[in-house]
Amino acid sequence: MNVSATLNAFRLLRTPSLCLPHATISTFNDLPVPLSNAFGNGKADIRAVVLDKDNCFAVPKENVVYKPYMDKFNSLLTHYPPPHLLIVSNSAGTSSSDAFGTDASSLSSATGIPVLQHSTKKPGCGPQILQHFLTAPGSRVTSADQIAVIGDRLFTDVMLANLMGSWSVWLKDGVVETRNQFVSWERKLPERLMRYGLKATPPG
Repeated sequence: MNVSATLNAFRLLRTPSLCLPHATISTFNDLPVPLSNAFGNGKADIRAVVLDKDNCFAVPKENVVYKPYMDKFNSLLTHYPPPHLLIVSNSAGTSSSDAFGTDASSLSSATGIPVLQHSTKKPGCGPQILQHFLTAPGSRVTSADQIAVIGDRLFTDVMLANLMGSWSVWLKDGVVETRNQFVSWERKLPERLMRYGLKATPPG
């Protein structure tokens, strides 16, 4: 159970726009690089990127890049080399699902990217992410609004970005088609909320 997501979901009752993305694309292959181009306003200065794993650039429960996405993944890695690229997963690297760090180590070895070790799952691990980018040797990040979070889930990845004061990119289709009824409902939420005039608040 993701206690962090459950607790933070109550914030949506007061501020439903927390689950709305700043940019929406279909799949990982549709990512613009550099990512500042995703937001189309000339205001975003993206210096670092947080990547979700499952159904973002990898098949769920697999610790390798989905082969059709390899070229785009390498392009992103070239433009945002470590320490400016970080994988944050609610499976690999979490103390509850990956207590010994086996999956995190395997994933990092396969991708060449560090995997955040965190005790609080998304969307509640923003402080750890920001601390990583602010203190990593060679990092050019000085504030949260220089970070973009990429993922396929509104209540974890997108909400994480909004709570951090960062930019969010929502992959609405992911790697594989979901059969989870909650996820299917979640994916219809942005359109419903925007009908009421709600939109994501830009960072800063």
